[in-house]
Amino acid sequence: MPSLPWARAAAGANTYDHAAEAVLPTVYERTTAAAMKAEAINLGQGFPDGEGPQWMRAAAAEAITSDAGPTNQYPPGIGLPVLRDAVAAHQEAHYGITLDPAHQVLFTTGATEGIAASILSFAEPSSEVVAFEPWYDSYGAMVALAGAELRTVPLEAPEFRPDIAGLRAAVTERTSMILLNSPHNPTGAVFTAEEMTEIVAIARQAGAVVMSDEVYEHLTFDAAPHTPVLSVPGAEDTAVAVSSVGKSFSLTGWKVGWVTGSASLVNRVRGVKQFLSFTSAPAYQWATAQGLEDDRGFFAENQQQLQGARDMVMSGLTATGLRPFRPAAGYFILADVSAVTDKTAAEFAAELVEHAGVGAIPVSALTLPSTQQEPDNALNYLLRFAFCKDDEVLERALSRLGKWIR
Repeated sequence: MPSLPWARAAAGANTYDHAAEAVLPTVYERTTAAAMKAEAINLGQGFPDGEGPQWMRAAAAEAITSDAGPTNQYPPGIGLPVLRDAVAAHQEAHYGITLDPAHQVLFTTGATEGIAASILSFAEPSSEVVAFEPWYDSYGAMVALAGAELRTVPLEAPEFRPDIAGLRAAVTERTSMILLNSPHNPTGAVFTAEEMTEIVAIARQAGAVVMSDEVYEHLTFDAAPHTPVLSVPGAEDTAVAVSSVGKSFSLTGWKVGWVTGSASLVNRVRGVKQFLSFTSAPAYQWATAQGLEDDRGFFAENQQQLQGARDMVMSGLTATGLRPFRPAAGYFILADVSAVTDKTAAEFAAELVEHAGVGAIPVSALTLPSTQQEPDNALNYLLRFAFCKDDEVLERALSRLGKWIR
């Protein structure tokens, strides 16, 4: 691992060029750039083709142009009171979680800042941080930046259920944090209440802090219930949760997120967060509050649309000869490429974008380098396809993919 902070962060996210001693773009940026160069359909980066509810966008526009709403100057560092009130009310209405908006809700510039601030707050230097693999690349970057070591417990196909025994074995006296992501990116697994309870118990026994990334909380399918970490008995002194407006309302560019938890833990996250962005986006905070107070049926409508897209892409990928795994949530389907090629998913993805005109992300980019070096590791043969796109786009991509494989 490199010694300088910038290089450690890049290496932790698999974006460090050791030979050139330079930072590479993220796997999402690389995939998008390759798709643009090849004039390919980009099913790599996870953003929807839709623009989110028009009435929320109108609320943001009004907040910018009207003197009646928030100003365009600095909002409070912890977030507008109306947003913090709305987050607390949302958690109470959907999950029965009671929060004090003044002390238990912290605005962040997107969930990524919430993740960064949480890990930098609790990952002690020279400690170990345990996460399920594959993981969102920000986790690896921030753990390395904190001077900690990332240890992983693999999620295995076809169900990608968390291995509780494996987690228990991975957690030691050196463990400072456990990182959760449910609903999970990229597998689409939704951890059960029983699994969440077991994970919290393991953390409590080890004296570790849990960070639970819950940005896909409103994108579950087939009536799969989302269990927030803060609804688990005993989690109040052990866990913080991170979520955002981006995925829930198809407004990924707004970068409005929040961290919730006990007043003590949230206060510690604030100690880092207020020296990152300090604050941002008063108009988007204002409009997000309107959506959280009443989504006007958007959550259900969006779930239904995404579930239909998921089912279409599942059928299409199966028809090509790939082996897809049905996600219970999120934007992505993982597919095993080993049925049609001897190449790894990373090698297959490079050919796919150039010759078939379809961009996808190899799951190995979201794993440890040691995992990538295991030739028989199943994660090295999985591709991530985003299905949060218009049906016409998905149909064209599947047609291209099928023709090229045949």
